[in-house]
Amino acid sequence: MKSLRLFLPVVLVSFATLAFAQSDQQKPEAQKSEAQKSFEKLKSLAGSWEGRLSVVPNDAQFDGKLVQLTLRVTSMGNALMHEMRVADRPDDPITMLYLDGDRLLLTHYCDAGNRPRMVGKVSPDGKSVEFDFLDIAGSTEYGHMHHAVFTMTDADHHTEDWTFMEGDKPVHARFDLQRTK
Repeated sequence: MKSLRLFLPVVLVSFATLAFAQSDQQKPEAQKSEAQKSFEKLKSLAGSWEGRLSVVPNDAQFDGKLVQLTLRVTSMGNALMHEMRVADRPDDPITMLYLDGDRLLLTHYCDAGNRPRMVGKVSPDGKSVEFDFLDIAGSTEYGHMHHAVFTMTDADHHTEDWTFMEGDKPVHARFDLQRTK
């Protein structure tokens, strides 16, 4: 009986957490904020992706390299984890996308040793979500990510455009991706 008294509150809290986490997903489309709509659009990218990287200005170390991405909905639907691998690179930068109140935020855990945050908004045509720099934690000595755009072409194709700032010099990276799973 004593174990039942301990078990029952855990079960009730679990159900309450599940109901709270799903409440935004069950709202009618008309009641969702722009941030919620953008986040739902991005979550549709969950899966494995592959493509080529192009860099401007051209950088032989990266240009044309094979890129593999995994996007995974996690935390009971409250976050989207973006994990990237570039051929011949030991790094594995992680980006988390999530809602913070009525804002869509992105935090990039950069191999430059910092964590820029960006605020997202959907484009007027609804095909892209663009992220603008908000703030940064950590040093910018080795540069930082400053801007990102996710553009959905169709269910199996999307592009990502990322801008990295090296001092005051922007470096633009474009990923043309095709779904593999």
